[in-house]
Amino acid sequence: MRPLETLPPTETLEIENGLSLVPRVKLNLTIHPSLPSVSKPIDEWQLKRALIDFLKTSLSVSVTVPEEDLQIKRLKDLKKRKRDEPVAHGALFIRDIRFLSSKKKIEEVDNEEEDVKELEKKFLEWRSYVAEKMDGIELNLEGVKYNLSVEIPASDDFERMRKDWEESYAFRNRGYSRGGRQEPDTIVLRGVPSRWFAEPRVSSKPSMLVTHTIFSTFGKIRNLNVSEDEDLAKGMDEYELDIGIVSGLHCKIIVQFEKYRDFYNALKVLCGRSLQKQGSRLSADYEVTWDKDGFFRNSRSQNQDKSSKMQEPAAVRYRSEAPRREPRVSEFTSNDTRRKRFKVRIQLNDDDELGFLNENIGAHLEDLCKSRLNEVRLK
Repeated sequence: MRPLETLPPTETLEIENGLSLVPRVKLNLTIHPSLPSVSKPIDEWQLKRALIDFLKTSLSVSVTVPEEDLQIKRLKDLKKRKRDEPVAHGALFIRDIRFLSSKKKIEEVDNEEEDVKELEKKFLEWRSYVAEKMDGIELNLEGVKYNLSVEIPASDDFERMRKDWEESYAFRNRGYSRGGRQEPDTIVLRGVPSRWFAEPRVSSKPSMLVTHTIFSTFGKIRNLNVSEDEDLAKGMDEYELDIGIVSGLHCKIIVQFEKYRDFYNALKVLCGRSLQKQGSRLSADYEVTWDKDGFFRNSRSQNQDKSSKMQEPAAVRYRSEAPRREPRVSEFTSNDTRRKRFKVRIQLNDDDELGFLNENIGAHLEDLCKSRLNEVRLK
């Protein structure tokens, strides 16, 4: 496999397990009615036809997009819609971008790195051109006018993500740091089919071994986590989607690399591409980003908390199983002096006054003796 640094954004990358990363352009669409009070549901077929015709006729280079690459999420109940909310969301995928490739083959160019940078610049400029050209256009569907908003998704904008982590880690690296300079090293990938990362004829669930083999293409891996992506279809209940998402069929992959350079190259290659499987016509239009929350660092701290909580009940049981003993009265007083026993002799004087020959007796004993003397006098 060729070095990732020399891979242009218009070239397909073959990786392990029959998987390929195919370049494409993705644009997020938002449709608002020109009149906020509109209550008529949007016609998906007419919307798709209007956008497909626009791409064919209104761009500097005619672009052909099949209907399946134009996804529309329509709001179910317009009565519950607020005046400033859209009536539909969508996503446009332009997969045929071969016209952007350089006329010269990359292998025949003396300065390979400069040619790749030139092609990257051309690709980014054309993508921005299409987004700006489509943004703000007015669509007339059956007499109802709609305004279209278009933007490049954050998961496809590598330069925006790079600026985000550079600003974030610049703040973290201020002052003294024992661990040295900190840099991101973890990628989060969502929306990939679980069966593509599973062991054939063993299970349909993603395998750690298979996933590790696939992502080792990008560099040495330090940590890896694979789980079902239960949150992928969150929020879809409010919109009707022409391509359904079934819970449990997609997985979420978190990969931590040993080196920052491998993380950088892997994220750059994953941005602006879709995953395809040999023998399958399906394209997995995943979302990729860098880990902002420190997943593996937090996982270690949680595991430490769990282990300490698991050890605590054992210690409590150990203490509860110890033989119980009756409380023993100490032979020492609070000032650590041994208690003494006194013989008390009561002597009545002529005036019937009570006197004690030992001055060390407590006041409570004196009261007891006085009450006993009164009983004797009454008799």
